[in-house]
Amino acid sequence: MNPVLVVEDEKDILDLVEYHLRQAGFPVISALDGSSGLEEARRKQPALVILDLMLPGMDGKDVARSLKSNPLTRLIPILMLTARAEEVDRIIGFELGADDYVTKPFSPRELVLRVRAILRRRETNQEAEKFIQIGDLLIDVEGHHVSMNKAEIQLTSTEFKLLVELASKRGRVQTRTSLLDRVWGYTYEGYDRTVDTHIRHLREKLGDLGEYIETLRGVGYRFREEKEK
Repeated sequence: MNPVLVVEDEKDILDLVEYHLRQAGFPVISALDGSSGLEEARRKQPALVILDLMLPGMDGKDVARSLKSNPLTRLIPILMLTARAEEVDRIIGFELGADDYVTKPFSPRELVLRVRAILRRRETNQEAEKFIQIGDLLIDVEGHHVSMNKAEIQLTSTEFKLLVELASKRGRVQTRTSLLDRVWGYTYEGYDRTVDTHIRHLREKLGDLGEYIETLRGVGYRFREEKEK
């Protein structure tokens, strides 16, 4: 198993996290600043990065942006550590591609449980990536085929990629910027309407199942775990 990378500048917190992760059976590597953490992530390809938001020099937000913009590290899950619990901090973390966050002070046991949960979800997603089944919707990722109640749904190539991107990360917020980058391959300003237009067309083609795609105003979109009742 690849190690868990802990990027934390407070040595006592770093030692605490390292100890409990090792006690839980995880191999661990660490870094005391953002630049070193980013370099370790690129070299060691960790299974997960525990990333403090407030770091000297290159802060956690910049580290997360760099990780997610590099094809070699963009799929590495990130668990953010933040000293504040305000909603804006959580939104910023999710916009940057974080999979979860823990607020300081935290329970080491809870941290370990969250690490396990993230890695378990990742493993499940990797095993199920050939087919995605959500209710009556079946997505054949490799066959580029979508059906509902065994009836084929005709999607354009871009609509298909957009659906896979949302459905494979269901329950997690996807910003317009991240969708532009992963589906279209660019992040130029002013193209947010492109995402909105394709989301509208995708909802129309999915019919009742279009309700699965939730709009988070000012942030982006999320594919629900189940439809609203």
